[in-house]
Amino acid sequence: MSNLKNVFKDKVVLVTGHTGFKGSWLALWLNRLGAHVVGLSLEVPTSPANFSACGLEKILVDYRIDVRDRVRVSKVISEHRPDFVFHLAAQPLVRRSYVDPLVTFETNAMGSANILDALRYIDKPVAAVMITSDKAYDNVEWVWGYRENDRLGGKDPYSASKGMAELAIRCYVASFFSSPDCPVRVGVTRAGNVIGGGDWAEDRIVPDCMQAWSRGETVGIRSPEATRPWQHVLEPLGGYLSLAAVLHDNSKFHGNAYNFGPPAHQNHSVCELIEAMKQHWENVRWQDTSESKQFHEASLLKLNCDKALFDLNWQPTLQFEETVRMTVEWYKHYYDGDLQSMHDFTLAQIDVYMELAKTRGRAWAQV
Repeated sequence: MSNLKNVFKDKVVLVTGHTGFKGSWLALWLNRLGAHVVGLSLEVPTSPANFSACGLEKILVDYRIDVRDRVRVSKVISEHRPDFVFHLAAQPLVRRSYVDPLVTFETNAMGSANILDALRYIDKPVAAVMITSDKAYDNVEWVWGYRENDRLGGKDPYSASKGMAELAIRCYVASFFSSPDCPVRVGVTRAGNVIGGGDWAEDRIVPDCMQAWSRGETVGIRSPEATRPWQHVLEPLGGYLSLAAVLHDNSKFHGNAYNFGPPAHQNHSVCELIEAMKQHWENVRWQDTSESKQFHEASLLKLNCDKALFDLNWQPTLQFEETVRMTVEWYKHYYDGDLQSMHDFTLAQIDVYMELAKTRGRAWAQV
């Protein structure tokens, strides 16, 4: 695999959802790699936000466009003619999907279709990585990890919307991007629960804890025994970048889906995550509020990532303890009040991660 800096340097890269948690980290990483980043997102979703804390509006082209707006989405793509597309724009919250399922379906399914439809008219090579979710799987809570060919679906509107997006992507690949000379190559990614600095989304365990503990308050935990494939945000982003690189170089990966998650033995409960966070934050207090749960929420979900290892030579870099430490250190730096340096601090964490990946033999990190 080519070194990532060689792949993305001086390339035009469109990141949808660039103001969100994962999108802002990806945009900053791509900028670090020398790419010309174009961002397309409806708004900064939270206040505070990683996008604002790191001053990302100063280092990229910043479009505030609803991904459901087919005409404006198409105009941005036709004007900038990107070499790479990373589609992360989404309605990402399970609880909100119960409040407004139609917006969730429109954003996650039709938004994905709008991106792909605009790419139909691109007459140059472009590699598009479509980010869906591990919740796209029809989760029956079995104890082994889901593989990419397992059944998709979902009991809640959010999960269903991601399954719908997958169907739309599959349709576009087969119907419009299947000819051998087609310049558009598409890959799909499904990642487990990500944590890391700069996430302030509602109803997420780490942001809830960090905000409460920074104020000396007790945080309510609604599902302390639920297990998740926790991973640092940089882990799946490294997978997305790796997939884009191989799509750029080799058409045989076109149309494939990949899981990106930690090893199965690193699945941890919410309670275990909190105990690990306590090692890096003083005066941690929490209480079990599980009796107040009023909607379906899976308690067990695992991913099998063998395909990513076999095809992309990708595997996670960080241990669970390192993931937690990096996450809590970011928030400590933020809440200590040194806001002017958050951009540099975040870049430093990216650099540390890349150096660890290189030291631990990850293919994408090698020079």
